[in-house]
Amino acid sequence: MKKTRHLLFKLFLVLAVIAAGYLVFLDARITTTFTDKMWELPAKVYARPLDLYAGAELTPDELAYELEVLGYRKVGHTRSPGQVARNRGRFEIFTRGFDFPSETEPARRIIVEVGPTRVQSISESGRGVDLMRLDPAQIGGIYPTHGEDRILVRLEDVPETLWQGLLAVEDQRFYQHWGFSITGIARAAYSNLMSGRVVAGGSTITQQLVKNYYLTPERTIVRKLNEVLMAILLELHYQKDQILESYINEVYLGQEGPRAIHGFALAARHYFDTPLEQLGLHQQALLIGMIKGPSLYNPRRNPERARERRNVVLNLMVEQGVISEEHAVVARAMPLGLNSAPRIRDTFPAYLDLVRRQLRRQYREEDLTSEGLTILTAFDPLLQRQLERSTGTVMNQLDAGGSLQTASVVTRIDSGEVAALVGGRKVSYAGFNRALDARRPAGSLLKPAVYLAALEQPRRYSLATVLTDAELSVAQPSGETWQPRNFDRIAHGEVLLFKALSLSYNLATARLGLDLGLDVVADMLRRLGIENYVPEVPALTLGAGEYSPFDMATMYQTIASGGYRTPLKTIRTVLDARGEIDTRYELTYDREVSLQAVYLLQYALIDVMKNGTGKGAYRHLPANLTVAGKTGTTNDGRDSWFAGFSGDLLTVSWVGRDDNGGTGLTGSSGALKVWSHFMAASSKRPVAYNMPEGMVVETIDSSNGRITGEGCPNARRMPFIEGSQPRRSTNCSPRKTGIRDWFESLFGN
Repeated sequence: MKKTRHLLFKLFLVLAVIAAGYLVFLDARITTTFTDKMWELPAKVYARPLDLYAGAELTPDELAYELEVLGYRKVGHTRSPGQVARNRGRFEIFTRGFDFPSETEPARRIIVEVGPTRVQSISESGRGVDLMRLDPAQIGGIYPTHGEDRILVRLEDVPETLWQGLLAVEDQRFYQHWGFSITGIARAAYSNLMSGRVVAGGSTITQQLVKNYYLTPERTIVRKLNEVLMAILLELHYQKDQILESYINEVYLGQEGPRAIHGFALAARHYFDTPLEQLGLHQQALLIGMIKGPSLYNPRRNPERARERRNVVLNLMVEQGVISEEHAVVARAMPLGLNSAPRIRDTFPAYLDLVRRQLRRQYREEDLTSEGLTILTAFDPLLQRQLERSTGTVMNQLDAGGSLQTASVVTRIDSGEVAALVGGRKVSYAGFNRALDARRPAGSLLKPAVYLAALEQPRRYSLATVLTDAELSVAQPSGETWQPRNFDRIAHGEVLLFKALSLSYNLATARLGLDLGLDVVADMLRRLGIENYVPEVPALTLGAGEYSPFDMATMYQTIASGGYRTPLKTIRTVLDARGEIDTRYELTYDREVSLQAVYLLQYALIDVMKNGTGKGAYRHLPANLTVAGKTGTTNDGRDSWFAGFSGDLLTVSWVGRDDNGGTGLTGSSGALKVWSHFMAASSKRPVAYNMPEGMVVETIDSSNGRITGEGCPNARRMPFIEGSQPRRSTNCSPRKTGIRDWFESLFGN
């Protein structure tokens, strides 16, 4: 017997040591992670703010859409932030305000008068406002793999009726117990015994928080024991108010697609589009009631069941003295008060994909999903809407069956910021991002690099240099022969350099590229921003290689900006959880190409649109909107490309098939239509054509490249780098005709 007691004592000691060690483990787990979990926040991604001032180019429809994206509620008269009252072109807006990096825009009630195309006036309390910014729209977030999202609030900012009502329903003895309730556990045990299975848990708020933070949802004795032990330890280390605050921020209250809605603050925005502190009593009770079953009592799917549960909560709040019966009567009579138009967010997957890729160059994934970063981007909801409209309209015209795919990238020329992006025909669906990952031959879209390389050598080439457009055969190392052909299967003989580009002659371009040297052409592509592999083969002159629409946008951005290479970016500023600047993405650029040579190339690209393969764009574009661009078509019509720019926007569009099959389209019959439909509605400024120093203008005969007189046959004004103008001339004397070509019209004289 003595030996047995001795063995039992040893066994007890061993179990005590194991239990103590286990408690130490649980204690360390709580103390090292609880504070971090309290403030774990995904990154929020915001669009650019809309600047409002008298004279801003904006229509009433555009302002209304911007406010819709922002989630402003339409009312008869504004009384609180986040509301708008509209009477045609008159908008009464109660702004929410926003803490920008350089300044704070306060919440205020303003009147905005908008004419057919411009903002006419802005006033506040009868006084004029020179400039103001709307709060930027949240267009998405970067969530952890489990998809949780939340907005954190302090307990002192939570309405008293909400947290008291929460305790009345979920844990009436919260401020008295030590993390668990013996009566609650006993009551749950009785219910489970009577039913023969686990149907109730008897958990306190502390236990629920432990379960959400650390444990799985399975109902087992071991998990329940861990839950109780960890709840006690949590209560030992942290104050009741801290635990309650964490629960209010953590509790699960529903799902929005892949995104889990956690915390009362985010739920208030999601279901009512209202800040937590502005919720009505009926709305507070509805959210409290949803804790019992967020899916079962989802007010959108089960409104009557949710209403009944809400009223049960109101009754409990009366019983516990949180509210009076009079207040409850009014709250029971209220409608659910749901936001009828859910906020537009996470519907721009292709753009958010690009934001994530650019962020990951400087931030770890765990930083993006837990540090509460605010990402301010250049995304423009108005341009994105128009790009999506143009994409849908044109693609349905081209291919009603839906077998063709498309992608487009829009940048701002002055900054290199990506303002809009479409990664596929189904613009709101995440998946393969063709704007970034569809890598195809670029066809004639690469030709400007060949011509730019030539124009950088003014002693050899000018816009008026005569090129030979004749059949060509080049022996390959493989033993095969490369024999390019023109699209029309015709060799055109001697043509001027600018016209060979304007009309996209393959034979003249291939000969020019081979004369320059493939290494020179490849080097020019790299200088223009192409960073991936460039094959130095003869077919490179006609677009060989693999390039995405984003690659082409990078290349044409350099051309549009006068030879300054500007890395395309989406992000302007990253703010930390305190609202302070963590990273500012400054505008950077490097001079990569001769300014004079780029100026000459732009002349030729404008001629593409006026007289060449891109002239069909003017079926949509205003006649006075000068644009520059280039069509591109690959073998067998597999890829239809267009890249072009105005004075403010650059857009690259691609149309093709995912299986790389033929489309039956050229650059002008496919992608150009998407491009021109979008640019006609979005671009505000023509190409700014300012001639740099070291240039002269001459009148030449466009049939032979010789100097001629104004008014003579085939006469046109053309820029040259000083010293590169033609030496030979015609015998035609100048004649006054009063006719100006498009080049002269650029200067208004």
